[in-house]
Amino acid sequence: MKNIKWIMLFAGVVTCTTFFAVINPQDALLNMFGSNLEEPLANLITRSWGFLIFIMGALLIFGAFITEFRMFCIITVGISKLGFLFLSLIYGLNFIGTLWITLLFDSLVILILGLYIISSKKLR
Repeated sequence: MKNIKWIMLFAGVVTCTTFFAVINPQDALLNMFGSNLEEPLANLITRSWGFLIFIMGALLIFGAFITEFRMFCIITVGISKLGFLFLSLIYGLNFIGTLWITLLFDSLVILILGLYIISSKKLR
């Protein structure tokens, strides 16, 4: 509980690295999924996805410092990461070879944030 600020800060900074997809969508796709899409729509969707994930990282950083919004930030980011995890496991099995680090990281973040939610409820 007492280290949640630093955990959120670290997880937020790591999550914010997806801003790279806004700048260079093709390299981001290649690094994350081991594949490229050449269509203009793919560039738009990849940039948008990278920006939305960046916002989730920014929410973690914000919640790390502003305790009044911490639980909102944790729940929002947790749902987002859980959604990505499930969608990857349902539809992205072909990409597990390159995606496993991201999936492992997101799973750990989900677990830690979930434990924080549970333990904060017990303290009330």
